[in-house]
Amino acid sequence: MPRKAAHVSEADKHSAEGGAVAVDRALFVLSVFREGDTALGLAELAQRSGLYKSTLLRLLASLEHARLVQRLADGRYGLGPEVARLNAVYAASFSLEHVVMPALRELVRVTRESAAFHVDQGEHRLCLYRVDSPQPVRDHIRAGDLLPRNRGAGGRVLRAFSGARGEIYQRIRDEGVIALVGDRSPDIAGVSAPVFGPAGELKGALTLTCPTPRFSQAFRDQVLAAARGLTGALGGTFPNVVPAGAAGSPQPSGEPGEDWVPGNFL
Repeated sequence: MPRKAAHVSEADKHSAEGGAVAVDRALFVLSVFREGDTALGLAELAQRSGLYKSTLLRLLASLEHARLVQRLADGRYGLGPEVARLNAVYAASFSLEHVVMPALRELVRVTRESAAFHVDQGEHRLCLYRVDSPQPVRDHIRAGDLLPRNRGAGGRVLRAFSGARGEIYQRIRDEGVIALVGDRSPDIAGVSAPVFGPAGELKGALTLTCPTPRFSQAFRDQVLAAARGLTGALGGTFPNVVPAGAAGSPQPSGEPGEDWVPGNFL
């Protein structure tokens, strides 16, 4: 008697040659969600994917753990918050990469230090793009890394132009650039300035980092000029700023805050 043909799911039909079967199946499960779907039950997911429910439940457990899906109170499944985060990263990179990367490369060429572009990511900041210094001694942050939002020059800039109160943030808004040493990591200096879009919205922070002994005051003007140029390339207008120290000591807009360590300005 001939043997019954093995069941081949839709997920397996779309698997990558030489890839991991479990990963292919999990990604296919995500792909069965269509426009207009708010949540799908197990039976509907099984029908669309062609996977057995027992297999599907194991895949959904992993996807739920990764926050790529979420199980609702009624037992159905919807896409999870990680999908929204990835979409935001993709949308930002799709519209910015061809403009931001040349600006970073030029800043690295001029300064021989590392340049990055940071964006807000909840309570953190995301290093969306990065070009490394050609010098062997440098910090080793990579594109995709999450960094503190309340530490480091890039984080301070993002907070300043999101309305944070305090002397340091008012000074950043006044001067349009900040240089700090040891604020995020000992022995690392950072210089950062904001980048704006066509509607005046904050697009991110352009940041230069280097070992503290290599810091130069010229970096402030170079980063500020690069941020101003990048803002223009994105159709925005950089705000008027005052030269460092021209207006005397900045007046606090509130308490300095417990996350600020005096003496970090360069």
